[in-house]
Amino acid sequence: MIVSNDSITKPPFDITPEILQLIASISEKLGEIKASLLIKPSPQLRKANRVKTIGSTLAIEGNTLSQKQVTAVLEGKRVLAPQKDILEIENAIKTYVQLSTFKPASLPSFLKAHKLLMAGLMKDAGKLRTGSVGIVKGNELKHLAPPANNLKALLNALFEYLKKSNDHSLIISCVAHYELTFIHPFSDGNGRMARLWQSIILSNFNPVFTYLPFENVIRENQEAYYSALEQSDKMGNSTVTIEFLLGAINESLAVFLNQQGNTKTATDRIELFLEQHSKTSFTRKDYMLMFKNISTATASRDLKLALDAKLIVKQGDKRNTVYQIKKV
Repeated sequence: MIVSNDSITKPPFDITPEILQLIASISEKLGEIKASLLIKPSPQLRKANRVKTIGSTLAIEGNTLSQKQVTAVLEGKRVLAPQKDILEIENAIKTYVQLSTFKPASLPSFLKAHKLLMAGLMKDAGKLRTGSVGIVKGNELKHLAPPANNLKALLNALFEYLKKSNDHSLIISCVAHYELTFIHPFSDGNGRMARLWQSIILSNFNPVFTYLPFENVIRENQEAYYSALEQSDKMGNSTVTIEFLLGAINESLAVFLNQQGNTKTATDRIELFLEQHSKTSFTRKDYMLMFKNISTATASRDLKLALDAKLIVKQGDKRNTVYQIKKV
């Protein structure tokens, strides 16, 4: 449900003490991640978390593949499973790989993502539904989506909010998640699109969210997730859903910090330094300024490893040594 509010049409929700507390806790964890230089996790953790993201968001929709099977599909291996389930995973892999190319406040980008995510699974992938839809549990109608002739107006209003709102990005992402499930713009794939679009908004806010599998927490608390969506429907605003989703994000960040820890391999440090160092030349001292907890001997070993890998070249000797980053 979306209501008019001065310059933009703003979806209704309240800022509760719980929401403020969760934003503070999330911000604290993001600060810890930044201070610990954990913005980009190791390749192994990135892969594992991407598998959790894809497996979890589709498991919510009834996909039967295990994380081991999702990993196998990601690696191009054959998997014995229903073809529809495999296709769902393959589509999700293609879509999440392109996460950074989608524009959070663009309706055409949103439709393009749906077409990619649902290719081969429905005839009208990437197109708004033309009929009525509802969510039924047992014999009870849990949610009746707005009429098809209202979709364009509702979506235009939502994406205008995503473009112009001054609300905190964490809140915007949760509002988008709820509103997309409420509007139900497609004949199928609405839940996975809502979760995907929240990931896109969050990853534009902070790159750590690119590989944060908050969908895994949703999957583990699926009944509470559906309950939050239903309560928001009854209340006519997304407040309860925002609280639930912020809680899922906060828990995911805690798991991420525990997974990653403060230890980095030499390869991790070299990769991070070469990505973030703004100049083409540097000294060992510059390297140690980024990694304050390593010794001079460790820094020297790291730089020798980078030299051997031909990632950098060395000029001068001893105290006058300067390293040059090789252009790719």
